[in-house]
Amino acid sequence: MEKDPYDLRGKVAMVTGGSRGIGRHLAIFLAKRGVSVAVGSRNLEECEKVVREILAKGEEAQAFFLDVSDPKSISRMVQGVLAWKGRVDILINNAGTNVRKPALDFSEEEWDLIMDTNLKGAFFCAQEVARAMIRGGGGKILNVSSAAGGMPVPWLAPYSISKAGLNQMTRILALEWARYNIRVNAIAPSYIETPLTREWLKDPKRYEMLTKRSPMRRLGTLSDLEGAVLLLVSDASAFITGQVIFIDGGSSAGWALDWERSSQGEKGGDS
Repeated sequence: MEKDPYDLRGKVAMVTGGSRGIGRHLAIFLAKRGVSVAVGSRNLEECEKVVREILAKGEEAQAFFLDVSDPKSISRMVQGVLAWKGRVDILINNAGTNVRKPALDFSEEEWDLIMDTNLKGAFFCAQEVARAMIRGGGGKILNVSSAAGGMPVPWLAPYSISKAGLNQMTRILALEWARYNIRVNAIAPSYIETPLTREWLKDPKRYEMLTKRSPMRRLGTLSDLEGAVLLLVSDASAFITGQVIFIDGGSSAGWALDWERSSQGEKGGDS
């Protein structure tokens, strides 16, 4: 019987920033598909809550303290995962942070916080896990980028820059590590409704502005990420590497206009 290329049963995944939001959702999603999940975050207590939720459903998980801005912390978690399961098949490189303010107002400390978490942290997580993957015969690295990395967003200067860097990092590592059977890709979501963004999105004017920009006239949900994630961490993407998939309802494709309505009463002419 031919093996299902989307079957993840028996795989081992490491999820950074796994205590809440996208990381939490993806940790639970992978566990439901038979993956043993190592959940890492600076908030160990929240990680343990996620792990208890996974264990209660008969799936396998373990919590680890992880500060991605500290390479020694990364190394400790990877060594802990190897001691637990012996290998790492999947890395969800998700840990990230953000500060919203005008570019003129950012401090050096805020810049360093964002870069150390979103870019430096992602690089050294990928590097440390890749060393283990090489010994194990390969694996899948999925970087969680952002639509802001491809389309700059005001008030998010360091964040947008860090995610643009993460996109380029994805391509570079894919080129270097393809020979080791390591596939490196990224997803780039636009605004996703999570417990972290819900408060910010409560402003009706802000919500209306964002949804009007989307050709689909809505924001994303956590479940909207699952299809692309499953593709990119499974054997179904064996010939896909170095790609950044935008999960944004078409926003990055162009302007979201109601052409039929806006063109009413207009007459075309010869060009």
